[in-house]
Amino acid sequence: MSYDSVPGLRAEQQGPLLRLTLDRADRRNAVNDVMLDAMIDHLASAGTDESVRVIRIDADGPDFCAGSDLIANNAKSDRKPRVGSTQRRLPNKANRLIPLMLETQVPIVAMVRGWAAGLGFHIALAADFCVAADDARFWEPFMARGFTPDSGAAWLLPRVIGLVRTRQLLMLGQEISGETAAQWGIIHRACAPDELEPVAAELVTSLREAPTVALGLTKWLLQSGNGLDLDRHLQNEALALELSSRSDDFKEGLAAFKDKREPRFEGR
Repeated sequence: MSYDSVPGLRAEQQGPLLRLTLDRADRRNAVNDVMLDAMIDHLASAGTDESVRVIRIDADGPDFCAGSDLIANNAKSDRKPRVGSTQRRLPNKANRLIPLMLETQVPIVAMVRGWAAGLGFHIALAADFCVAADDARFWEPFMARGFTPDSGAAWLLPRVIGLVRTRQLLMLGQEISGETAAQWGIIHRACAPDELEPVAAELVTSLREAPTVALGLTKWLLQSGNGLDLDRHLQNEALALELSSRSDDFKEGLAAFKDKREPRFEGR
């Protein structure tokens, strides 16, 4: 697989790690269509690339992501778009990115400092693990701009924090810190800004060295179980157990248990 950088997004594979870095600090890393298309392509490719065992999403500059770059995305033509242009566009843009993050069986770690607003907030929310500086700022800017949430906000947030707190964020536009986001269970962990990099690196290393097949199938079970009754979910559990128990990592786990040593998983 080839993971090419584009203006505004650096992509680099470092062994089993695919690192995607938002690189548009002068715009607070607001995401334009070029960046969005590249992120979608890279996540889709990584999902079937057996050399990738973990994905990290981070950003250059003082802020993680100020959301979608509405000015850039709306300035492509002098002509007024046809009615329904937003409805036609979103399924192939932000509304594709978030489900892809949730569905890919490669674990995703997001590292947030500064502002995570709108789409930036939702990227952090859709990651399997997000670590943020305790003074980071999470914000849903939609009411302040006079329009409605996008990229899954009103679906993701209630499942994580319930309706009452979701209303505070989406309808009242309340800003919260990284520390509060961790207390509410929105992110995995908040820490001091100077501890952010080593904490994220430690988490990435833990996932990179984990049993990749079992990890991915567990992610699938967690995501697919949202809309299933218990009987169907248990069928999926049986399928996942059948597949994971055929992996080399499962054999290594049993051997390590027998030998009373730490397992050395290869992601196979």
